[in-house]
Amino acid sequence: MRFETSSIDSIVIYFADEISEEVLNRVTFYYKSLKSLNDNSFISIIPSYTSIYIRYDIFKFDNKSVISYINDKFSSFKNDKNMYKYQKVITIPVYYSAQSGLDLQRLSDEKRLSIDEIIHLHSFKTYLVYAVGFMPGFAYLAKVDENIATPRLKHPRKMIPKGSVGIADYQTAVYPRISPGGWNIIGRTPKELFNANSKDLSPFEIGFKVKFKPITKKEYLKLGGKI
Repeated sequence: MRFETSSIDSIVIYFADEISEEVLNRVTFYYKSLKSLNDNSFISIIPSYTSIYIRYDIFKFDNKSVISYINDKFSSFKNDKNMYKYQKVITIPVYYSAQSGLDLQRLSDEKRLSIDEIIHLHSFKTYLVYAVGFMPGFAYLAKVDENIATPRLKHPRKMIPKGSVGIADYQTAVYPRISPGGWNIIGRTPKELFNANSKDLSPFEIGFKVKFKPITKKEYLKLGGKI
């Protein structure tokens, strides 16, 4: 674990240099422990793959004192494994098709896999939320089967439809709103993954599990999906 200054009022705590489920365990544990303090001195606490970003009140801490304070709190946290076990599973229905998946046919051709094989490889796994960012409700999920892992598009699209499910390298994600983007789109979900009127904005949180469930076009439209 190491602390690095990010700015005059923020630091980043690094737990490792490589992404792994074990590291995610540690990040999730310390993130939830810090949040449980309900300390108003911390303006923002944002977890990611291997780190936690903390923005603090400069009228209460400076860089040296905030590190000392956090180290002291860390030593008092009880390593309760139940705190960071992946207990919540979010199921996301997806209409996989060449119609809803802008890159599904191309991916099928490039990987020499049938569309049904790609759907199976993408949906049979359970993914972990490693980070939430880019936009509210955009969760970075890992990791996809190596047979369908594929790089981002060389030329990102100016508009990705809301609910689009994509793959980029070994990660997968859902676009919660219309947005530019460079991920390979293989399907679409009717599930709302961003709510501006909700306190949490999104159902995702680091450490949660996500499962994709294939649905038919009829089911997709019945659930409110649009083509």
